[in-house]
Amino acid sequence: MTDVDYGSRLRVGILMPSGNPIAEPEIRAMLPAGISPLVTRLALRGSSKPELLGMLDQLEPASSLLADAGVDVIVFHCTAVSTFAPDLAAGIRQRVEATTNIKCFTTADAVIKALQQLRAKRITLLTPYISAVHEREISFLEAKGFVVETNAYLGINTNTQMARIVPNAIADWADDNINPRTDACFISCTAIRSAPIISRLEQRWGIPVVTSNQSMVWQLMRSNGIDLNLGGFGRLFSIAGTDE
Repeated sequence: MTDVDYGSRLRVGILMPSGNPIAEPEIRAMLPAGISPLVTRLALRGSSKPELLGMLDQLEPASSLLADAGVDVIVFHCTAVSTFAPDLAAGIRQRVEATTNIKCFTTADAVIKALQQLRAKRITLLTPYISAVHEREISFLEAKGFVVETNAYLGINTNTQMARIVPNAIADWADDNINPRTDACFISCTAIRSAPIISRLEQRWGIPVVTSNQSMVWQLMRSNGIDLNLGGFGRLFSIAGTDE
């Protein structure tokens, strides 16, 4: 008989942008056995303000569908939306939890906790976004007490375009822009292939590298008491930390 992993330790419901083909493979690569990711998509293809905020229009119905599957936790997994304004992530959590009575966190929550646990204050921020989204993310991080000392963006509008960038190209771009005098580098966005280059960049530059998918998996595991000893995805996974 062939063994099938049905999620005996944890079932996580993930709400992610409809145009994102990258997050699921990266998340599955990072999750240990016994954790089952169950995904529902919300419409998001571009990066305009109406499109980003429109992703929240179906938040309650989509969350209810994940609740039907008996998930243990729900993650709203979109960096650009959850960092859109300093208090937006809290509103998303409240709406999901009020609808489902299931605990929830967002990508923004995971990123902030990751940087805090790494004791990173001064940040290199790298994003694939257009200027307006990139600038909002700088404002978000600064509102949370971080100093964005170095930053760069690629000016890409859609998840489909972001997903086409190969890891080596992302690494080369990061090499050109990482400031080794900062405390950490945050490579934002759930739709770029950043997971394979985390350890490579850390070894080259000597500072922790945080990505959206990596920080989400880290927060998921630590907040549910699951072993974090996973190799290949950066210094963050060696830090257990505690929720405040």
